[in-house]
Amino acid sequence: MSKPKIVVVGSSNTDMIVKSSHIPAPGETVLGGVFATAPGGKGANQAVAAARAGGDVTFVARVGDDMFGAQAIAGFEREGIDCSKIVRDPQNASGVALIMVDEHGENSISVALGANNALSPEDVDAAADVLAAADMLVVQLETPLETVERAVQLARRAGVRVLLDPAPAPSSPLPSAILDCVTIIKPNESEAERLTGMAVSDASNAQLAARELLNGGVETVIITLGRQGSVVVPRNGDSFVVSSREVKAVDATAAGDAYSGALAVALASGMSLADAVQFATRAAALSVQKLGAQPSLATRAEIDAFN
Repeated sequence: MSKPKIVVVGSSNTDMIVKSSHIPAPGETVLGGVFATAPGGKGANQAVAAARAGGDVTFVARVGDDMFGAQAIAGFEREGIDCSKIVRDPQNASGVALIMVDEHGENSISVALGANNALSPEDVDAAADVLAAADMLVVQLETPLETVERAVQLARRAGVRVLLDPAPAPSSPLPSAILDCVTIIKPNESEAERLTGMAVSDASNAQLAARELLNGGVETVIITLGRQGSVVVPRNGDSFVVSSREVKAVDATAAGDAYSGALAVALASGMSLADAVQFATRAAALSVQKLGAQPSLATRAEIDAFN
């Protein structure tokens, strides 16, 4: 069976991670942390997650013409990802994320976008042929909104389904020019609150927020609620909740990206929405048990074997 074709348009960063007892408050210094570096960036994480979950992945991105950029591309190539649409930017440094992780696996992240902020609509146009042949486009919000808009509009014209992971949370509602082209939007609770202006803390009010997003033009809303699972609300069909998996969390940094990449592959492979969300939930649960973003992402065999 051929692999589903996934195109990811998004960011690539190098993550610099400090794990310590707790995340410092403003002005506080916490000693005794463990330091590590790992490849990251929401777009890159989702591209790797999709490749490991069984997708044939092309990544559209910008990295700096520097050591971090070279290391990122070498890593993608090892994963079997098509890097022909990644631009080496001579003017901007590669993106970097500084990540603090506490003993419970919760994190706080600050990102210097660098070359990610220069990913342009023209870069997307250069990948139009690959995008038109895809089974699924995956986008996030760590690159300019105009670039995301161009990508989803090209996908819509080509009849390609679009998965939007609206992270980091936007400061205002997304424009209809984007939402009208989105097949599935997958915010967490804080992102859903920012997108709708509605409080989201449990399955009941998540469903209300999801209905608001459906009114914005998307076809299906999946709101992830951490330990409370995922609330799934399709435009045509009954809503349902998929429970989370009980595991010991070490680092939740890439849980949402593991979920998005696996979800894209599952849906593009022809799984039902319910089965695809279960598959994505297992991928996310596996990811939180390891430190780092891309190092934590599970393979298809690991996801299938996880009960």
